[in-house]
Amino acid sequence: MSTNILIKEKRNKLGLTQKDFSDALGMGRNGERTLRRWENGESSPSNIELNHVLNFASEVPFEKKKDMRFKFIDLFAGIGGIRIPFQELGGECVFTSEWDKFSQKTYRINFGEEPSGDITKITDTKEHIEQIPDFDVLLAGFPCQPFSQAGLKKGFADTRGTLFFEIERIIEKKKPKAFLLENVKQLRGHDKGRTLKVILQHLVALGYFVDYSVLRAADYGVPQNRERIYIVGFDKKQIDIPSHYSFPYPQPTHEITRVGSILETNVDEKYTISDKLWEGHLRRKKEHQEKGNGFGFSLVNADSEYTNTISARYYKDGSEILVEQEGLNPRKLTPRECARLQGFPEEFIIPVSDTQAYKQFGNSVAIPVIRAVAKQVISEMNRLKK
Repeated sequence: MSTNILIKEKRNKLGLTQKDFSDALGMGRNGERTLRRWENGESSPSNIELNHVLNFASEVPFEKKKDMRFKFIDLFAGIGGIRIPFQELGGECVFTSEWDKFSQKTYRINFGEEPSGDITKITDTKEHIEQIPDFDVLLAGFPCQPFSQAGLKKGFADTRGTLFFEIERIIEKKKPKAFLLENVKQLRGHDKGRTLKVILQHLVALGYFVDYSVLRAADYGVPQNRERIYIVGFDKKQIDIPSHYSFPYPQPTHEITRVGSILETNVDEKYTISDKLWEGHLRRKKEHQEKGNGFGFSLVNADSEYTNTISARYYKDGSEILVEQEGLNPRKLTPRECARLQGFPEEFIIPVSDTQAYKQFGNSVAIPVIRAVAKQVISEMNRLKK
């Protein structure tokens, strides 16, 4: 079979566009054009380049293992950041839901499973919910836009705000032993605390012990100042909750963090921001300073202790995390650096365009924090089971 057909078949098998595939392969600024020429037979890759193309995502890095010790479901799964630690602890994922088609692609290539789509189509009837296999633990990083400072703070008035109630329906019908919900820190203070109060009241009404805490990624070895709220619950009919019990959230490790630990050494020039963009950042920062507020870009280097929080809007201009470069304009993080900043394993495959990768990692979780919480959830679930 000719080289151009082999390359095209590989890309089509993965379900990727030429832009997705060239970015995923790290082909640089002109990668899409080069890949198109290869597929059209206008030029040919070297043997090393061809092997790189054909070996990309040839294995599923996080496939299910046999003889797992408990079962869980992964709702609003994104790219599987919450799933990885629970799978490491011996959990088998029996159901996944994620509506974004690009995140579905990343999830499929890394876990070998296509997530179910719109959660509201699954929870719309009792019969549909009952089709979800039985499970022990429910995991959900439910959409954070309605409660985030970066959004419009619409809360339950926003339709996405009601997606919590889809979780509630599944818990009510399936009665898992435990759950872990993750959201932005702002959920705690949204609408003067009433939003969180409603969430907790609804969970308690279902017969669950519920606790919550805000944890900071930088306290668990991640060089990122990312704070998130973690809500843990146990079914009191299945778990023997002592009086005056509080969930033992993991203690901070206080590991020394350094941004240099996540930086790549040879970074393509396409990640260096343009003169126009850099001048705009400098101008806007000066305007903000003159008004007396702290908004503007954030510059880090290898010796910085941690970065700001990476968000789903990072693809726009990278202003929250720019990396200093000697003699050059600053640069954005690469997708692989974003993966590392969230604690994803090196074997995690990034099969989408840079723009989609930035959105996906910005929307994801700090895996080392989830890992620490997950150990406590499973430990307590086993220790206190009736």
